[in-house]
Formats: sequence, structure tokens, C-alpha cells
Amino acid sequence: MITREVEVETPDARLEGELTTFPGATGVVAFAHGSGSSRHSPRNRAVARELHGSGIATLLFDLLTPEEERIDADTAQQRFDIDLLTGRLTGAVDWLATDEEAAGLPVGLFGASTGAAAALRTAAERPRRVLAVVSRGGRPDLAGTEALQTVRAPVLLVVGGADPEVLRLNEDAADRLGAPHRIHVVPRATHLFEEPGALEEVADAASDWFVDRMGKPE
Repeated sequence: MITREVEVETPDARLEGELTTFPGATGVVAFAHGSGSSRHSPRNRAVARELHGSGIATLLFDLLTPEEERIDADTAQQRFDIDLLTGRLTGAVDWLATDEEAAGLPVGLFGASTGAAAALRTAAERPRRVLAVVSRGGRPDLAGTEALQTVRAPVLLVVGGADPEVLRLNEDAADRLGAPHRIHVVPRATHLFEEPGALEEVADAASDWFVDRMGKPE
């Protein structure tokens, strides 16, 4: 397994990232982090480790530039700019197709919080590249009805059972999804899945979802 620091080039920015690949990988999952987070998110990194064990490569990267992160820390505006986040994530999917190690691998998207909306919009924009989507405690409703109805990649919506408002929003978004989908409720888990065993259940569910669609290494 090789992990290397990369610079993800998108149409409007160069973003710091970390690409982990290995021989025999069946796919690569790009992570779209949520509010106030970055490629260093411990929750996303825990899920990434589970995916590595299942034979799936990962791309963890910053959706915002350092300057944008500083502004967002004060205003919280960029983290809710779904158009901006979608452009960055779609750019990352296109960038993966140019990387020597990742080119040709099926792509999955893992979105948390507002990153889930960006993941769904990107899936709608790149139907031939994106094979599956997983949302963790996400806001898929922010993707908008048009994108939700356009997505064709299977979608797994993971929500905490003790996060009723987000669960309601996910159920509403699921009703508008045009793709195969399932809601996975983690019992007694709150929004950040900090309860014992909750994040492990998220990682297991995400791994199973991607493996079912990308296959296992030979």
C-alpha cells in the first residue's frame, strides 16, 4: 500500500490531498468532508482504513484552499456553498482519471454533512465515472431535487438514530432519489457518531456498499 501527498488540480483551485493506492485495488473512493473539516478528519480517515482493508483505494483531500478555510472558519459560508463544493469534487473525480495509479479504477464517493450534497451532484454530473455513493450524517437534501432525480449510482444514506432532524431530511431526500438507495440507521448514534461502536458500524456499512459494487480483490 502506497500513500502519497498529491495536489488535486480542479478548474479553479489546487487542493492538497492524500492518495492511497495498492496493486489489485478494485476502485477508488473520494471523500467529500463536511462542515469545518478537512482531509485530516479522523472520522473519514477511520472509514478510509476500513476501505483499504477491503481492497479499495482512497483520496482524502481539502475541498477548500487554505484562504477559503480561514474565511469559512469565521463565516461558515463556503461549507454551505454546494456549487463550490461540487465543482471541487467533480474536478477531483476528473483528476483521478489522469493519475497513473488511479486512472481506470471505478470511482465511489463518500460524503459527510454538506459534502454528501456535493457527492450526489457529482454523481449526477459524472454518471459513467461514479459507481456508488455513501453519505454519513449527510445533507443530501441540499443537492436539490433535479440532482437527486438524476443520480444513477446506488446511494447508501447512513444516519444516526438519535439525530432525528437529519434522519427526516435524509428520508425526504430518499423519496426524491432516482437511483437505487437504502437508509442505514445506526441505533442511538448522534450526528458525529461518537458513541461506542457507531463509527465502526458506519465504516462497515460503507465498505460493504462499495465492495458490493466494485468487487473484491482477486
